[in-house]
Amino acid sequence: MISTPICDILGIRYPIFQGGMAWISDGKLAGAVSEAGGLGIISAMNADADYLRGQIKIARELTDKPFGVNIMLMSPFADEVAQVVAEEKVAVVTTGAGNPSKYMKMWIEAGIKVIPVVASVSLARLMQRVGATAVIAEGGESGGHVGDLTTMTLVPQVASAVTIPVIAAGGIGDGRGVAAAFMLGAVGVQLGTRFLVAKECGVHQNYKNKVLKANDIATMTTGKRLGHPVRSIKNPYTKEYFRLEYSSISDEELEAYGRGALRRAAVEGDEKTGCFLAGQIAGMVNREQPAKEIIEEIFREAEDVLNGATKWVK
Repeated sequence: MISTPICDILGIRYPIFQGGMAWISDGKLAGAVSEAGGLGIISAMNADADYLRGQIKIARELTDKPFGVNIMLMSPFADEVAQVVAEEKVAVVTTGAGNPSKYMKMWIEAGIKVIPVVASVSLARLMQRVGATAVIAEGGESGGHVGDLTTMTLVPQVASAVTIPVIAAGGIGDGRGVAAAFMLGAVGVQLGTRFLVAKECGVHQNYKNKVLKANDIATMTTGKRLGHPVRSIKNPYTKEYFRLEYSSISDEELEAYGRGALRRAAVEGDEKTGCFLAGQIAGMVNREQPAKEIIEEIFREAEDVLNGATKWVK
């Protein structure tokens, strides 16, 4: 069985995280992933403290194994959910869309292991300085908010720049991706899109179907004009957003057009006006499976790949 230092640090069986996807990664999904041996992660998204406490309670009813909470630092409720995770003493906090330095002391004193998502070497170095346990180096192949660098280029540069463990994310959906991540210097992986179609994931079935039907060129990136690009599956909404982005529309009008689009996709399954965030790996995700089956299949594949890693080498 594949085990790496991150397994020992976090007390998990497999070195795999389930990404914190807004409107998707709830207590039920996180609990299932953690119970299966990975690290399930609840998304605090733009919700308030009461919502997060409720989801933490659900996860704890499903598993006694470690799970995490992802805090989106641009959330208007970031301060209060940062306090909630400290009070609840969750095992792990991951962060995205910003710099979590102002919360680090509180979290570390609460015994929480903080693992920020980074899209650059400079942010990875800063996170190490302020006490992060590890970092998640996420390439632009991923779904949702994306940076400029690809996983292939970002992970080895981050791994060379810091001494704390590195988790690879972006464009990973099977055992080959896990094996490749290890070769790049990572000690674990984070997957979002593959877990989106887990049986325990409560996202609208239309959303799952979009992922299951996707091909290799099904996604596109929008939002660069506003400084917060996201990757999603092409549909009438994303194509119109892309057109508006390069029109004379004001930034305020463009922001208004995007408001609520992810909720419409994830909760209502609106295929015309919803934004279906997903990574480029969606073209390889072709069936719903229980979280346990997903994890075990991925690591069986990874072992096979690693055992034959030198077959082309003479």
